[in-house]
Amino acid sequence: MARFSGSAQPALDIEVGLSREIQTLIDLIRWRAQKTPDKVAASFLLDENEEIVLTYQGIDQKARAIASLLQDFHCRNERALLVFPPGLDFITAFFGCLYSQTVAAPTYPPHPARLNRSLPRLQGIAKDSQPIVALTTSDILANLDELLAHSPELEAMHWLATDKIPLDLAAEWKEPEISSETLAFLQYTSGSTAQPKGVMVSHGNLLHNSSLIQDFFETNEDSRGVFWLPSYHDMGLVGGILQTFYCGGNVTLMSPLTFLQHPFRWLQAISRKSATVSGGPNFAYDLCVRKVTEDQKKTIDLSCWRLAFNGAEPIRHDTLKRFADAFAGCGFREEAFYPCYGLAEGTLIVSGAKLSTPPLCKAFDESSLEQHIAHEVDSSDPDSRILVSCGNIPQDQEVQIVDPDTLMALPPGRIGEIWVMGPSVAKGYWNHLEETERTFQAHIAPAGEGPFLRTGDLGFFLDGELFVTGRLKDLIIIEGRNHYPQDIEITVEAAHPAIRPAGTAVFTTEMGGHDKLTVVAEVEPRFLRGLSRSNGTNGTHKSEIDEKEVIRAIRRAVAEHHDIQVHAVALLKPGKLPKTSSGKVQRHASAAGFLAGTLDRI
Repeated sequence: MARFSGSAQPALDIEVGLSREIQTLIDLIRWRAQKTPDKVAASFLLDENEEIVLTYQGIDQKARAIASLLQDFHCRNERALLVFPPGLDFITAFFGCLYSQTVAAPTYPPHPARLNRSLPRLQGIAKDSQPIVALTTSDILANLDELLAHSPELEAMHWLATDKIPLDLAAEWKEPEISSETLAFLQYTSGSTAQPKGVMVSHGNLLHNSSLIQDFFETNEDSRGVFWLPSYHDMGLVGGILQTFYCGGNVTLMSPLTFLQHPFRWLQAISRKSATVSGGPNFAYDLCVRKVTEDQKKTIDLSCWRLAFNGAEPIRHDTLKRFADAFAGCGFREEAFYPCYGLAEGTLIVSGAKLSTPPLCKAFDESSLEQHIAHEVDSSDPDSRILVSCGNIPQDQEVQIVDPDTLMALPPGRIGEIWVMGPSVAKGYWNHLEETERTFQAHIAPAGEGPFLRTGDLGFFLDGELFVTGRLKDLIIIEGRNHYPQDIEITVEAAHPAIRPAGTAVFTTEMGGHDKLTVVAEVEPRFLRGLSRSNGTNGTHKSEIDEKEVIRAIRRAVAEHHDIQVHAVALLKPGKLPKTSSGKVQRHASAAGFLAGTLDRI
């Protein structure tokens, strides 16, 4: 039986000499505001040289003012939609909700030019959470008419601009009687647009997980973070903002769009702020390797970067190596990499690597992995697949590897579903009782031990280390063999230089009663420019030849490496592959777009 758990009870070891026991995030921020009122808690980069700041006292004062207004609207135990662009207004609005016992439902504002793509998710969250108020900025409020014209769900709410609320309202705030069990906010997952699920995260969940992250990251009041991750995303909110406030450090935020358009700005901010903690999904490191120039590297010093976490999507060994090699000259150290695993249903972190040691990477026989067995081999084996460990299980948590069909626990080296139990596991999904029962109330056969959270992720333990192999629902089964989509996607990316890294999705479509493999892949912009330059009298013919060449290369590579025949290939324009707000590939959305013919092909 592969069971691993921490033994010690996690304490709120923020600092010796707390003025009172901290049971809620209100307690935490009020204590920080009293202890270090003028310390800058958060700053937001407007551009390369200008920023705005927020102190701990400023957070507390503005949160009380917003909470006072929400109390006037009788929002206790009601939901509030948080619709904010990147910036500091989100932080004060979030805490304003906590200070008034209003359940925050963070989301992102739909883009006016892309309402058909961005509005449905906002509408889905509003329909699911049934908020009576929406908090936003005065700029968004001034341009609300077009948005409301498309959505009766949004029009029914009171819309308040929190950046215009007078600070003198803070004196009228009445502290609510809440506990660690009180619901703090709804973290909507990056799943279905039509039926989003809000994870019910309590104050106790947040404080416990913050304690685990502090233990793993060894953060303290001197910690300095830099984050581009969206504030409405669990990694950005819990791992970036709330962890900083928990340990009493300082965080610098920047727009996700700024990072995506200019990844150098992220590394530049780390260098300028002498940041000790930062990170993101695997694709972020790949993007830096591809986009940051040699001249730009000469201007940054990354020796300050003590912990570079990597999570939220499969961690690739070759990505870690490429980034470490590319930025070694800037002072980046391989041992700064921190692979970790987590999910919103577990508040955030579930496991983490050992600090200040190079990532643990092991090679396994690929054919054995297809049979859900982890057989370790030498990395020189041509049929090997290198996996990166996501570390150990933290204190007061239990993780089991379970056969998803028999519900029986599996021994080390056997691949199954990752199940989690502990104080960080959330309460369930808002207004989704059946899904909550199915996901959060799992019990191991035959003794019925539980309840566990079913993560939907596949993995195994080896020597106490957790290795994550993929998603249960994404697993591709063709002719009785199991294939992990990310393995095939790596093969596709390497098949031809025209294929854009981190821009591929593979899935199956049913044809004649059989599942067939389909590939969608973004094309590099320079390749498209090459096609346009070749256009002339025979330009169309030339484009068809080039496109066919890429498709042939993909089919050949997948057949050689995985012994699978590719049924269909769709080449997409750059940036058109469906992804979550944090950059994870959405395979199901890609499949739906392929079948509906709505993907933006070249």
